[in-house]
Amino acid sequence: MAAAEVQLTVAGVVADSVRIAALGGVDHVEFSVTEVDRAALSRLSSRLLVSRREGDGLVPLDLDPATGLDDDLVTIPKYPGKTNEQFTQLLVSLATAQLEPRDEPYRILDPLCGRGTTTSAAWLAGHHGFGVESDQKAIDAHAAFLTTWLRRKRLKHKVSHDPLRRDGKLLGKRLDATVTDPVTGTVLELGILPGDTRDSLSLWGKRRFDAVVTDAPYGVVHGSQAEGRRTRSAKDLLGDAIGVWAQQLRRGGVLALAWNTTNLPRQQLLTLLEAEGLAPHNDGAWTELAHRVDSSIHRDVVVAVRI
Repeated sequence: MAAAEVQLTVAGVVADSVRIAALGGVDHVEFSVTEVDRAALSRLSSRLLVSRREGDGLVPLDLDPATGLDDDLVTIPKYPGKTNEQFTQLLVSLATAQLEPRDEPYRILDPLCGRGTTTSAAWLAGHHGFGVESDQKAIDAHAAFLTTWLRRKRLKHKVSHDPLRRDGKLLGKRLDATVTDPVTGTVLELGILPGDTRDSLSLWGKRRFDAVVTDAPYGVVHGSQAEGRRTRSAKDLLGDAIGVWAQQLRRGGVLALAWNTTNLPRQQLLTLLEAEGLAPHNDGAWTELAHRVDSSIHRDVVVAVRI
């Protein structure tokens, strides 16, 4: 997966140069580039140290992080069902690498956001993070953590956790926050609304997003609501929700989706995406992201562009 991420997100990588090489008994991803894209290298989710070859030795490259926010924003929270923060950062990296570069932050939506790993990963990457979550306790927990984290880091910020009403009905409490990046001075937004992912379009209204990034329920720890009952069918959920998410993307926007292929084969998911006007990448390194999480979860990733 680390090798595939390099091929898919780093500009100037020489074709067929990416390989796994053992250096000092430790596996590294080795590749050649026509030019050093320090920004892309700094965003690699698997990056621990990036070095260039110089003679028989290695010289570490200085890479500037995307923001001045500390990564314990995503590493501190621990709870059952949490998507690994490094994998979440991979999804964000894959999605944003397919968008046209611009100076302003992208607007990233996770319509199954849980306790906000994706919205936090968006902040770390220098982007706005938004979400929808049906479990009010998850939103409350993230609000409490985020408030404490921002205060302890002494960052300029605002956090509100207020009731959300529609047509006179209380839907729950929403979370809204901003933080000022201490390095760039950019104000990053975060917003999570309570509700079912199938209602994401009506909840967010006319707002459109540059990317939808989400890790679908696996049918093991995760679940979703359908007609007032709990369901663990990823196929049912995605069949209902993908069309909603596609409408929330701007033209040229990107969907990055992780899911359990044990419950929904890749080709069936590709068919669902194409039926909703999304063009999935399905060749080369894009087919090398599948991996086993445990005996019941074989996870894969698909990235598709709204046409």
